[in-house]
Amino acid sequence: MPEVQPKEIQRYTTQDNRVPFEEWLNVLRDGKAKARIKLRLDRFLLGNLGDYRFVGEGVYELKIDYGPGYRIYFGQVGTTIILLLIGGDKSTQDRDLRQAIKYWTDYRSEDNA
Repeated sequence: MPEVQPKEIQRYTTQDNRVPFEEWLNVLRDGKAKARIKLRLDRFLLGNLGDYRFVGEGVYELKIDYGPGYRIYFGQVGTTIILLLIGGDKSTQDRDLRQAIKYWTDYRSEDNA
């Protein structure tokens, strides 16, 4: 069994200083959903990534089994840094994935990784 390695969480910031993940999280009305998402991110810090999958172009999708099927899209920088790109749910999955790939590509092109 692989050793669990603690992670550092960072949030992607656009060139105009927007933070898409935080914008998405801040508009969620469901307090329980926010709490579950934050709890899941706390587990990330401990290195417990849980239910996630590679979706292409360097982007991963983390599923949160609650409500409409929340998703968090992220990239991994090295072995210890998780870069949160954007969040959404099952109904916006295709659009969110395309946007996450754009954000990740932008991040990588700025010599960040």
